[in-house]
Amino acid sequence: MKVKKNRTQLFLFHFAGGSRYSFDFLSPFLGGLDVIALELPGRGNRIKEKLTADFEEAARDFLVQILQSLKHSNIIFYGHSLGALFAFRVSQLLEARNISPKYIVVSGNAGPGITLDKNLNELERDDFVSQLVKLGGIPDAIVQDSESLDFFLPILRADFEIVNQKRLKLEGMINIPIYAIMGDKEETVDEITNWKDFTTAEFQYKVLEGNHFFIYEQAERVAEVIKLFI
Repeated sequence: MKVKKNRTQLFLFHFAGGSRYSFDFLSPFLGGLDVIALELPGRGNRIKEKLTADFEEAARDFLVQILQSLKHSNIIFYGHSLGALFAFRVSQLLEARNISPKYIVVSGNAGPGITLDKNLNELERDDFVSQLVKLGGIPDAIVQDSESLDFFLPILRADFEIVNQKRLKLEGMINIPIYAIMGDKEETVDEITNWKDFTTAEFQYKVLEGNHFFIYEQAERVAEVIKLFI
């Protein structure tokens, strides 16, 4: 009798201002995976919950969601931008429980200790919005709709406060392979190999064409990396 193989669980960590719906554009390319999109409070299906601006609190929130959804040990993580740092930190928390993802895929982030010299959440409204537009992570439809903008700005400010609070000085290593992806127009792309200093396991990386949100134009190629080792 053929033994049925456990279907790999893919946990997705959204970027600043994101929600469980942020990776819907990847869905068509993730066939064969059991996809679980994680979500911090104050957005999406958790809109009635209080926002958090504390990195460690947010990481432990993600940890709880994963433990509640975990079916077996055959899991992988993918996080973009701020979500990449959460994927790393939650991997540390899981390893402390003797649970390890097979590997993690991180994008739009050169890793712990590499930050842009921008405290975006401290900017006045117009300057804050202007910087977000430059990053490419906020749709024109929202920018041009003041009501929608008023709704999303508190979420974005809370998430960028997380980015700035420690300048995210994450320490320690994981014994889990890391595969990093960045856009060739990102400011810190030349430092992508910084990630290798945070794993005792295999490290690989790829640079694709695009800016910080290259993932939208390169969705199929990002998915190919995510599914590389399943």
